[in-house]
Order: sequence, then C-alpha cells, then structure tokens
Amino acid sequence: MVGKFEKNLTITNSVVLPLSELNFRFSRSSGPGGQHVNRSATQVELQFDVLSSPSLSSSEKEQILRALRSYIDKEGVLHLVSQTSRSQFQNRKDVIRRFQMLMQRALQLPKPRRPTLPTAASRERRLAEKRHRSQIKQARRKITFDQF
Repeated sequence: MVGKFEKNLTITNSVVLPLSELNFRFSRSSGPGGQHVNRSATQVELQFDVLSSPSLSSSEKEQILRALRSYIDKEGVLHLVSQTSRSQFQNRKDVIRRFQMLMQRALQLPKPRRPTLPTAASRERRLAEKRHRSQIKQARRKITFDQF
C-alpha cells in the first residue's frame, strides 16, 4: 500500500513505479448517497500510460499489454475505476491496490513446461486397452464358415 509520503509504488522486486506516472481523475459516483453524492467527486479513475512509461522495459511493456489488454485502450493507456466507497481517499487506495495486484499478476512469468515421457506402466495400460478394444470389435464381426 502507498503511504501518505511515499513517492514510489512497488510492483515486484525489480519493478518500482513512481507515483508521478499514475494519473488520477475524479468524478461523481453513481448510486445512492443522499445530498452529499451530488456535490462530491468520489469516483476515482486511475490512468497509467504503459507504452510511454520509462520505468518499464520493452519486454515488461509487451507482457503487460498482452495480459491486461481488456483494461488498456488503443493508445496504450491502462484505465481502472473505483467507486465502491463514498470516500475519495478510500476509492483512491482501492484503485491503487487493484492496480498493484493486476500489475503483479501481469508481470509474473509463467513456469516453464518441462516435457516428460509417459511411464512404462502408462504405456502398457494404453496398449492393453487397445488390445481389449480390438477384441471387442472382432467379436462384433459376422462369423463365416471358412474361419473354422
């Protein structure tokens, strides 16, 4: 979480984003709220320009663009909105936390697949099943007298 006086947002051990790269827009939230709702801009929209971020390498940018494509527009700007609370401060904390989680998930490298061979027992089971199927199908054939 970002404290009151912190200037950086830690995503992973190798990726730290300055808060100056995040752009916040505030607008009125929808939904109930009484008289207060029409006067305060509590909805928070976080915008992060992935393509022009100097804190990310080109491979990290590609990885983020691929993983978070549903959150990113044609210009390469990531958009996240929070309006769960009546408090602008709470919504801002919520949208930053969601941004951190999404970025961590997007930058996680998939575990490399190690190709394995089937075990001897599994090969034998497969061949036994094939023999069994073959016998079942042979039993369905018509019997002719020259087979005796």
